[in-house]
Amino acid sequence: MGLDKIWVFAEAQGDSVASISLEILAKAREIADTVEVFMSGDGDDHAEELGDHGATTVYATGDLDGSLQGSAVASAVAAGIDSGDFDLPDAFILGTTQDGRDVAGRLSVKLDAPVITNVVDLELDGDALVGTEPVFGGSTNVKTRFTSDKVAIFLVRPKSFEAESVGGAEADVEDLDVPDLGAAGGAKITDSFAEETEGPRLDEAAIVVSGGRGMGEKDAFSMIEDLAKILGAAPGATRAIVDSGWVPYSYQVGQTGKVVKPTVYIASGISGATQHLVGMKGSKNIIAINKDSEAPIFAVADLGIIGDVHKVMPKLIEALNNR
Repeated sequence: MGLDKIWVFAEAQGDSVASISLEILAKAREIADTVEVFMSGDGDDHAEELGDHGATTVYATGDLDGSLQGSAVASAVAAGIDSGDFDLPDAFILGTTQDGRDVAGRLSVKLDAPVITNVVDLELDGDALVGTEPVFGGSTNVKTRFTSDKVAIFLVRPKSFEAESVGGAEADVEDLDVPDLGAAGGAKITDSFAEETEGPRLDEAAIVVSGGRGMGEKDAFSMIEDLAKILGAAPGATRAIVDSGWVPYSYQVGQTGKVVKPTVYIASGISGATQHLVGMKGSKNIIAINKDSEAPIFAVADLGIIGDVHKVMPKLIEALNNR
């Protein structure tokens, strides 16, 4: 027997719903009878896709005229609860994104309710929803539940669940009335910057080729990008070489970077620090190339190649080019 109702904060990514929102919907509909969505912008633009993934109703703010999503959505939800317009759900689940964290933090204050963060799994224990969170750099998992009668707010990490269409009918769309935001409404988004990339997005790619400190020098990272291009993959990197300025932050895989879950993950010159493993150990097939046979990366690898990346990578690239 599942929960009665779960709310999900959904985010748009271009003309589509962000993948993390669809991932959360998959878990929400698994554990609750009714799943409702809250979002900023025009709900009609995404009602079909959200309904296809299990949402029954979409509460949308409409055009925010540059106001921050966090302030508008949190204030609107809190006002609806205070006025009795909304029947409280069993839980409110949001993605661990900039806007997701902003909404969760503001709601926590407005509703005097705590937030369980960094969640990688959700399960029912009787009528309680329990979140699983990795601690100590991902080396240990703990399970946490709420003991109060407040709304349970969970922040879920990307790639924790598999997004899946269920062929549901288009969701109903309702207006989410945004109250006067006061001083918080004075903050406006005047411009935004999206880094231009070629090929698939790192967090959505079916194949990821990553490089670490074992590549030796910045110029050697070109082998990672060359192999990624041949395979139609996304290039990734460890925090060490991002911090060293070899590649931009958008390449970083790990606890403080992106979480990836590709079909194939190639780790080249990566020792396998816990911080990095947290971001990629869910990959279906892991191939590791490292000259240190004792490197921790081999503990999670499905295929290990013990060898110098400067010898192995050129041979691999040559072999693929000759196919």
